[in-house]
Amino acid sequence: MRPARAIHVTRPLDGVLLVQIDCPPANALGAEALASLVDALRVAHGEHDVRAVVLAGREGAFCAGADLRNLAREEGRRALVERFKQACDLIEALRAPVIAAIDGHSIGGGFELALACDIRIGSEAAYFVGAAVNVGLVASVYRLPRVVGLARAKAILMTGQKVDAQTALRDGIITELHADGALPAALQMASHIATRAPLSVESTKRLLKQAFELGKDDFERVFERELEPLLASEDHREAMRAFAARETPAFRRR
Repeated sequence: MRPARAIHVTRPLDGVLLVQIDCPPANALGAEALASLVDALRVAHGEHDVRAVVLAGREGAFCAGADLRNLAREEGRRALVERFKQACDLIEALRAPVIAAIDGHSIGGGFELALACDIRIGSEAAYFVGAAVNVGLVASVYRLPRVVGLARAKAILMTGQKVDAQTALRDGIITELHADGALPAALQMASHIATRAPLSVESTKRLLKQAFELGKDDFERVFERELEPLLASEDHREAMRAFAARETPAFRRR
C-alpha cells in the first residue's frame, strides 16, 4: 500500500533532481513529510551533479501548505509552521535553481512554497490562494510583493480569494502556462539549465536574490566578487574554446 505521507525523489534527467509531494488528499505537509522534504533539499544542495531541481505535487495538486489538522496544541502548530518556513528558506538558499511545476492548487503555505522557488510553471488547472487570512494567520507578505508588486499582493493576501492560472500568468506568479500539464515543461527547462555553466547559474541565482535587497554601490561590489572567480574558471575557458571551435562545451563546475 502506498504510504499516506511521502516525498518522492528521482533523477529523471541528467543533472535534474525531481522532488514530488505525495501527501493525499490535498498534499498538505505534516512534520514527517516536511522533514523528508528538507532532507531532499539538503541532498540537492550538497551533490554538485544536481544542477537543477523540479518541485512538484502528485495527485493533481501542488501543495496545501502545512498540515495543522491533527495538532491540537498551539506550540505544535507553531513548530510545524516554523519547519515549513525552514523548507521555504532552504529552497531560496539552495545552490541549484528550483523550478515549481504547479498542477492544481497551491494554497496558503503551499503558495509560499511556490513563491520560494526560482521559477514557477503552471498548468491550466493551477490556482493559488493566499489563505492565511481565511484561518486567522499571515503568510507570503515578504515574497509575494516582490513577484507581483505591492498593490496586487495586498489584493491577493487581504481577500484570500482564488487566483486562477490565467491571472497568475498575467501577474507574473507563473512564467509559463501549459495546457497539457506543468511537469513536462518544468523538466524540459530544468534539463536546459543543467547544460549551462553551473557556477554561472549558481552565481546568477545568488545575485538575483540580492538585486532587490542592496543599493547600487553595494550590489556592484558583490557583483565584482562573483565575477572574478568566474573569469578565472575552467568552465569559462572551456566555453570560449568551444565557441571558437563551434562545439558544445563540457562544463565541469570548476
